[in-house]
Amino acid sequence: MTEQKEMVEVKNKRSWDEALEIESWVAPLIDIYETSEDYFLMAQMPGVSKEDVKIKLEEGHLIIMGRITFDEVINRKYVLKETETGNFYRRFKISENIDESKIDAKLENGVLNVKLPKHERMKPKTIEIK
Repeated sequence: MTEQKEMVEVKNKRSWDEALEIESWVAPLIDIYETSEDYFLMAQMPGVSKEDVKIKLEEGHLIIMGRITFDEVINRKYVLKETETGNFYRRFKISENIDESKIDAKLENGVLNVKLPKHERMKPKTIEIK
């Protein structure tokens, strides 16, 4: 990509606040599962790059957002279109059982993986009999 084209793309990219107001947003498909140590959240966000993902904790909620190249995607000449078009947004109430200081996330192949570690007090413990 040329430097001039990159500058135009950056210039045309809306801020997160502007995008929330102007662009459409859809809920990504989510899977949540747990192990004895952690909860795991997997959000499908096709077309979203690592730089276009925002995760935040706010007032006891986990908020995940992912942005596509909205104007480009919305203006394509589709022959067949079965998916909803929009950026991704989802909000979850976080249990007090989650250790918020240890939440970890990564994006691979269009899937956002969020690890939500359980507090030590919530993990199963085996008590030794003496």
